[in-house]
Amino acid sequence: MRTPPATPLPSWTVGDLTVHRVDEVALPPATGPWLLPDATPEVVTGRNWLRPDFADRAGVLRLDSHSFAFTVDGVRVLVDTGIGNGKERANPAWHDLRTDFLERLTAGGFPPDSVDLVILTHLHADHVGWNTRKADGAWVPTFPRARYLTSRTEREFWAGYAMDEARRQMFRDSVIPVERAGLLDVVDVPAEGAEIVPGLRLVPTPGHTPGHVAVRLTSRGGTALITGDCVHHPVQLAHPAIGACVDIDPRRSEATRHELLGALAGTDTLLLGTHFAPPTAGRVITDGNAYRLLPVPAV
Repeated sequence: MRTPPATPLPSWTVGDLTVHRVDEVALPPATGPWLLPDATPEVVTGRNWLRPDFADRAGVLRLDSHSFAFTVDGVRVLVDTGIGNGKERANPAWHDLRTDFLERLTAGGFPPDSVDLVILTHLHADHVGWNTRKADGAWVPTFPRARYLTSRTEREFWAGYAMDEARRQMFRDSVIPVERAGLLDVVDVPAEGAEIVPGLRLVPTPGHTPGHVAVRLTSRGGTALITGDCVHHPVQLAHPAIGACVDIDPRRSEATRHELLGALAGTDTLLLGTHFAPPTAGRVITDGNAYRLLPVPAV
């Protein structure tokens, strides 16, 4: 049987690199008011540039769950693994999903057994779900040839955290099986970041969680930054003080956004939002005393 041709994924070019978006699911409208409670309809409708892509006319935020896949220095990489299928979750929008994420990933040219490196920006349920899949009644690593990578600060924080049952369940089905398989590596990420392979650097962006990292890509003068959850939605460019209800350290999270956005504003760096609805990516420009996103659509 002939292998079917790959189905193109939405993608962006960064120098010689191609960054692909692997869609999982559009999050329900109730996600915005829960996640970013200070992003009220009045705040959102006050920024016309957010509509129609990132919010509707009533000021309801649009948010997605997706991953990014690319090849850098010969290493096939997946950044964050979404919510996952068949997971027991307290959030009804994440509970027992049945999406075609793996089929999309495979059709886009990244079958699970071809992935070399899985980067976890942090250990939250909607970023680690496809770490594992169920086989013969047990949760097993989805990417058996890959090294899974997160920051040492992140893993050590959760190891000492008094988890509720929902978070313990997430670790049981999506983190611990990877550790038991010997596939999870932790890395020290100093202030200047940590180069994992040439062209790929982890950048510390703490606050949402203590060990949260963003992912910086560089190639032939092109630069991109994958946000993870240091920025959940473009409304936070206009209002960096707006934080997420699940930020571990809200003040530090806000400080991280101010620092990051200030460094990106006016540069050619492509910002790729892990929860940004399409067009998902753009460049940060100054807008009054804050910022806005100048979208760069995928091809």
